[in-house]
Amino acid sequence: MDIALDLGSCNTRIYVNEKGKVLDEPSVITYDAILNEILAAGSEAYRMLGKTPTRIHAVYPLEGGVIAELDLVEEMIGIFLSKVSTSKVIMPRVVACIPGEITEVEKRAVVNAISSFGVRRVYLIESAKAAAMGAGLDITSPHGCMIVDIGGGTADIAVLSLGGVSVSRTIKDVGKQMDEEIIKYVRRKYSLIIGSTTAEQCKKAIGCVMPPLEEKVFRVKGRDSVRGLPRYVDMKSSEIYEAIIETAMGVVKGVMEVLEKTPPELIGDVYTDGITLSGGLSQLEGFCDLISHHTNLKV
Repeated sequence: MDIALDLGSCNTRIYVNEKGKVLDEPSVITYDAILNEILAAGSEAYRMLGKTPTRIHAVYPLEGGVIAELDLVEEMIGIFLSKVSTSKVIMPRVVACIPGEITEVEKRAVVNAISSFGVRRVYLIESAKAAAMGAGLDITSPHGCMIVDIGGGTADIAVLSLGGVSVSRTIKDVGKQMDEEIIKYVRRKYSLIIGSTTAEQCKKAIGCVMPPLEEKVFRVKGRDSVRGLPRYVDMKSSEIYEAIIETAMGVVKGVMEVLEKTPPELIGDVYTDGITLSGGLSQLEGFCDLISHHTNLKV
């Protein structure tokens, strides 16, 4: 059994050959700070965010596309692998997708965490390369191609050719910044305090990065910042657009910077073929149109 591991800041996915995707869970882990004991990882840990007592911590051990807590990442990988492979006899090969700006120490930590589970061989691949290959782009030819992979955590922007990355740019915490902007917007406009989980749900439900053609509504619940009592408001998609557009424009700026640094021969290929957009956050309404509008390229 061979395994592909997509280790993302917000979500981790595991694929098994001949089976497809067998795991897709949040990259969250909870632990008891007093007993120094791991309690849960993935979806179960995600449900605890913002609801744990003081001694219990629920955290994302990968922040901004890099490993923030090495030990916790190792524990989380082990838990996820144990969910998809219960046998220690069949030792698979694993291809792990890692952030573009990961250090050598962090690479070794990922390899060690996977190897400790009993795999035969561990291969690491940069997220931009993996996204391009997954989108069906031929990254081995001398013909240049451009990928913009906007994940829940980071945005990896790269121009690839001959199997390597020619120019790249990583923008950290895109999804997290959008969630924080929604939280600030709701508190400023409605005097309502909401959590990051609620902000993320609202973003996924009605988020857009171009003025919406059709107004959508999502109810958010929180605590009144003045009276301290539970309350809700119905958020409109145009309000979410107003809250997150500045962060979205940061991605556009990153795309422009990569284009400016791309060699002339490769930029001609990008002009002909356009930009390929991928990643969970790219699903937000209007992202293709936003990038296309500012670059004059097809997306």
